[in-house]
Amino acid sequence: MLQQASPAATPSLAHRLDEAIARAQARLLGMQHPDGYWHAPLEANVGMDAQYIIFNRFVGRRRQETEQRLVARMQALQSADGSWPLFAGGPGHLSTTIEAYFAVKLAGLTPEHPVLRRARAFIHARGGLERAQVFTRCFLAYFGQFPWWGLPAMPVELVLLPPWFPVNIYALSSWARETVVPLTVLMAKQPQVALPPECGVEELWLAPPTKQSVGFPRSREWLTTRNVFLALDWVLKQLGRSPWQPFRARALEKAKAWILERQDRNGGWGGIQPPMLNCVMALHALGFPADHPAVVNGTQAIEDFLIEHDGQLFFQPCVSPTWDTALACKALLDSGIPGDHCALVGAAEWLITNQVFTPGDWSVRNPDLEPGGWVFEFANDWYPDTDDTAVILMVLRRIAVEDAAARQHAIAFGTNWALGMQSRNGGWGAFDTDNTAAFLNEIPFADMKAMIDPPTEDLTGRLLDLMGQSGFDLAYTRARRARAFLQRTQRPDGSWWGRWGGNFIYGTWSALSGLRAIGEDVDAPYVRRAASWLEAHQNRDGGWGETLSSYDDESLAGRGESTPSQTAWALLGLVAGTRDVGDSLVRGIEHLLDTQRPDGGWDETPFTGTGFPGHFYLRYWMYRDYFPLMALGQCRARLEEGR
Repeated sequence: MLQQASPAATPSLAHRLDEAIARAQARLLGMQHPDGYWHAPLEANVGMDAQYIIFNRFVGRRRQETEQRLVARMQALQSADGSWPLFAGGPGHLSTTIEAYFAVKLAGLTPEHPVLRRARAFIHARGGLERAQVFTRCFLAYFGQFPWWGLPAMPVELVLLPPWFPVNIYALSSWARETVVPLTVLMAKQPQVALPPECGVEELWLAPPTKQSVGFPRSREWLTTRNVFLALDWVLKQLGRSPWQPFRARALEKAKAWILERQDRNGGWGGIQPPMLNCVMALHALGFPADHPAVVNGTQAIEDFLIEHDGQLFFQPCVSPTWDTALACKALLDSGIPGDHCALVGAAEWLITNQVFTPGDWSVRNPDLEPGGWVFEFANDWYPDTDDTAVILMVLRRIAVEDAAARQHAIAFGTNWALGMQSRNGGWGAFDTDNTAAFLNEIPFADMKAMIDPPTEDLTGRLLDLMGQSGFDLAYTRARRARAFLQRTQRPDGSWWGRWGGNFIYGTWSALSGLRAIGEDVDAPYVRRAASWLEAHQNRDGGWGETLSSYDDESLAGRGESTPSQTAWALLGLVAGTRDVGDSLVRGIEHLLDTQRPDGGWDETPFTGTGFPGHFYLRYWMYRDYFPLMALGQCRARLEEGR
């Protein structure tokens, strides 16, 4: 039951709120780069650091000082049970621990070092190398530490299949496509990097590997998609042993051309770590010399992902300047900074300059749609995304730049592109339209279940928000289809799943914000259920939090220690999903006020960002700055409405 207006919404609260907002604004403005953008570190698990060291050995180089600093960080982050988790405070993860173990051995630690002894005990207790995930098996196979026959088949001839064929690279998600193409090259070439005996990890096997012990389990039922793919995997492996491979040379040439064509202007691929490492390694396996421009530039792009923060060096999985800039602008605008403020004007001009007007992979399935999106990173023109684009368009509409024509041009083309990426089911994915071939998650290679980019609740809510702020309402066909998508995907308890943030708090906020913007009645029963769900999951301290373990166990949905970013999402959801100033809203405001530091920021240790649900998580270092400010600004507006 939604609470009515609370007597706690007093002038003293309003005064505290004004002061907190002023401090947070000053802090955020002080973090802006001279070029107009905002950018803070993006942190993942130590597997990123480990893979950097493994990559160095693959291409035959050492970065002694850098690697030792990364190893020191890995040592500091090792859990008491010897493992390394996917997110701070999470359970130990076997494959991440295997990769970290291998990397620190490559960097010089001996098997009897306490770090390795503890890690080895954890790995043995979880089944040893035979239980490693596919990507980890690949990294080990390059060095002769895992048998090639223990990897699933992924023939390079896949790149020859046309887009209309059920299994082809464009049926994969953008991130899988960018990673799989160079991996097929590596699996075809099967490189063997010489390794000193003391650097091997044979001690992690519980017993000598056999085809049965490292195989992928079948479904209990006889005829399932998984079993069909396992049978196909066996056939492909038999064919792969044949000396007659009529399409191999052609496929390798096409894969090489595909890789080179998609290298970004900064040397990277797709703006994310997996394809960047794999593409350079694939070129290396194809015989490209170390001084080839593609290799030199690709290696430099990898180096550029190293970042020092708070005295620690770590390897980022990606960089997020566009996302950080758009959300920082929205927080400042929502908290009362005028749209002609010089910081906002500078940010808007930087964003307009970085709009992408060239076709990307998305145009294979959407050939008639004109480009006009934005990307997450500094450079990644092949893969603009709907989420960044939607937030950028919402803030550009509120900022006054000197070149009004350029602003209108950006908004027109960006809106056309973003709305044109709607899928047939009414929702939006991140990078592609109708990327919904769920059967691809059953191939043996896909043990992370992340081979597709289907429409999700949080992105659909964001695009509804964009439509509402662009002047559309529920008379618009795309908006009605999007609302129907959200109605279908709402959980029985009233919440929505969050694909790109943790988790149900994020998804519920995103959906409610979109529904409010497009003009949905806040008294609609399904909207009231969502707002009630947020209220029911408020912590005793007034904040909200949700462990990322909720992706594996939905009984943990909306449960976890309070964090600034998740508290902000819940408050934003309540502002969107209710009419009055209820007790939950006031208590949430007070929690943010009570936990704000004197410098205007907040502390946040838990990861609250999501890469691949269940497998890969992120800590955005600015989430604790702009989301609380955004929430406090919108809450202040709600309080003022009630006076």
